[in-house]
Amino acid sequence: MSGYKQFFPRQIVESRWNRWDWALLPMMLAILVLLAYGGEQMAKPFQLGETLPLSLAPVNLPYYLLRTTLRMFIALGASIVFSCVFAVLATKYRAAEKILLPMLDILQSIPILGFLSITVTAFIALFPGSLLGVECAAIFAIFTSQAWNMAFSAYQGFRTVPAELKEAAQVFKLSGWQQFWRLELPFATPGLLWNMMMSMSGGWFFVVASEAISVSNQNIKLPGIGSYIALAIEQKDLHAIAWAICAMLIGVILYDQLFFRPLLAWADKFRFEESGSETAQESWLLDWLHKTERTQVIVTGFARLLERSFVLFRRNFDGTSIKARPHITSGTPERIWDAVIAAVVFYSLWTLFHFIHAEVGWNEVGHVFVLGFYTMLRVVVLIFLAALIWIPVGVWIGLNPRIAARAQAVIQFLAAFPANLMFPVAVFLLVRYRLNPDIWLSPLMILGTQWYILFNVIAGATTIPTELRYAAQNMGLTGLLKWRRYLLPAIFPSFVTGAITASGGSWNASIVAEYVTWGNTTVSAHGIGSYIAEMTAHGDFPRIALGIGVMCVFVLSFNNFVWRRMYAMAENRLHF
Repeated sequence: MSGYKQFFPRQIVESRWNRWDWALLPMMLAILVLLAYGGEQMAKPFQLGETLPLSLAPVNLPYYLLRTTLRMFIALGASIVFSCVFAVLATKYRAAEKILLPMLDILQSIPILGFLSITVTAFIALFPGSLLGVECAAIFAIFTSQAWNMAFSAYQGFRTVPAELKEAAQVFKLSGWQQFWRLELPFATPGLLWNMMMSMSGGWFFVVASEAISVSNQNIKLPGIGSYIALAIEQKDLHAIAWAICAMLIGVILYDQLFFRPLLAWADKFRFEESGSETAQESWLLDWLHKTERTQVIVTGFARLLERSFVLFRRNFDGTSIKARPHITSGTPERIWDAVIAAVVFYSLWTLFHFIHAEVGWNEVGHVFVLGFYTMLRVVVLIFLAALIWIPVGVWIGLNPRIAARAQAVIQFLAAFPANLMFPVAVFLLVRYRLNPDIWLSPLMILGTQWYILFNVIAGATTIPTELRYAAQNMGLTGLLKWRRYLLPAIFPSFVTGAITASGGSWNASIVAEYVTWGNTTVSAHGIGSYIAEMTAHGDFPRIALGIGVMCVFVLSFNNFVWRRMYAMAENRLHF
């Protein structure tokens, strides 16, 4: 045993456990027990007709909360990888950007029920006779509720890196790999973290749909908070819903304190400013980890591996070298690529034309477009009202670190609160007071998506350089002039990102917000969301496809003619 030391780093062998290191053991044991028990459950044989045991007893809520949180964190990890890959490809390669951005717009506008109807069957076929397939389908459904927002945030962060930093990266001979780790990802990290929080909270809205899955005329309820809420709604058990809300509140507070707050405090080092920050957050857990030898050894080991990769992927010339000069390339490949894209678009339009003529008819198409216009009008009005409310609030929170620290968990809980729990109240009020559904069902579309605007505005406000704040104070900027010259340009890129994701989420939420049921009572408003929901209830696949297709057309058109131009404005003029 005398030669064992050569296989381990010296810091691990020679250091002793201090009082902080022992505190890591309970968390590690809890995670291992959860993974082991969950893996044992997924390994059991499972058939589609089988009913999984699920109870509304409050004693089961801690286990359900752990299972749901684990699924959401797995989906969050996949979303981070997806966002970084998407941002790199979309910002580095013009040809990829022409495909990826419209594709992301389409994916964002497809309802989560559309993903589930395809992926559940595929995952179950991939893992026959096992719950692992259903678990993968649930995680993928949560992934679809998290990834698009984070991808837009990473893309916005990568696109708005200051030009002087890019020039410095060229002078210091940074390769693409080095530039990603040392410049682009650190610059985008503060905004990405706030969008991670929003994605994590927004995922709670879709937990009910992802954990209570209907496939092959069978209902599968995975152990989790979402399935618990679905069962409580089916049985109209208000006490169980109250217990579920309490469990969600505890879960939000825990992962806020143990995960997001330390990350936000750590990410303050990536702020782009010359002086010290006055908006830095504090975290007791981060201070504790700084005193823990085990975590220091792990971080040091990861940093060394990353530095070795920098040596492998490095440039041998700097930005002043002849090799660094931009090469004049022919425009022929780009024109060929545009022709291929145009051919694919025309083929898709021809296929759509044939489908419409054979299955639904042109009168139905005109009717659906009118319904889409109604929903678009609701989305525009709601986004405008949400911006008027949450931009001032977000700036106020972002510029006051103490308020941000106190309000962070509250905002996350409000964003995580499933808006579908408010639907029974809406149905009762509409029926009781005979209100117009076309007007009073509209706020339900923005309940879960308005937080995208708030979180992104907070992220933009927290990244305002301190010297810029001092300059605004010294020049005596107040009132409308302060907003026009200082605050709005500073947060504009982040606001556009939040508005895009809030808009896409509102279109998605229209399917459940314009067609609300509680028991035997159904209330619907005129719009494309209620059309898709009604056709889904009747099982009319051609009209479901038509509704989703028209919704994608509206989302793509709005993103291209409105949000993309705002992105260009943010990139060229309105950012610091």
